[in-house]
Amino acid sequence: MVTTLNSKVLFDFSKTRDTGNWLVVNDGVMGGLSKGDFVADENGKAVFSGTVSLENNGGFSSVQCKTGKIDVEGYSILELHLKGDGKKYQVRIRENSSDYYAFIYTFQTSGEWETIKIPLTEMYPSFRGRTLNLPNYSGKSMVELAFLIGNKKAEKFRLVLKKAVLK
Repeated sequence: MVTTLNSKVLFDFSKTRDTGNWLVVNDGVMGGLSKGDFVADENGKAVFSGTVSLENNGGFSSVQCKTGKIDVEGYSILELHLKGDGKKYQVRIRENSSDYYAFIYTFQTSGEWETIKIPLTEMYPSFRGRTLNLPNYSGKSMVELAFLIGNKKAEKFRLVLKKAVLK
């Protein structure tokens, strides 16, 4: 992590190709058949791609980064620099390693390089696709950052990640 006065870089694939803290988790954990892959390339990007299958009660693929406990107090925006494929994705933050749920925000990609700005206070708690009756993300700490596709349809996907910054 790199911290400046006004921002904290969570990842920047233009500076490192290290994906050691990243893990793909597909619906196979529940018997599904979706397939996802995550690879950093030599051009300063990491590509999360694959196929979502609805067979065997499947329907999602995700890639998660274990960040270790990070203090995020004082930041209000998660800024993502990415190129999607025109599909919707979720960004997910887990606040504590003991939490069974994550705070999520769904965003639409345009198919072009873009900067998505996510207000941290709009990230709501969810578990297995259900919104929980708990407060939205407090913005105090983070132990995991993840991206998930699960649009309730069988589809191929490709999300190219460049950088994520807290501001």
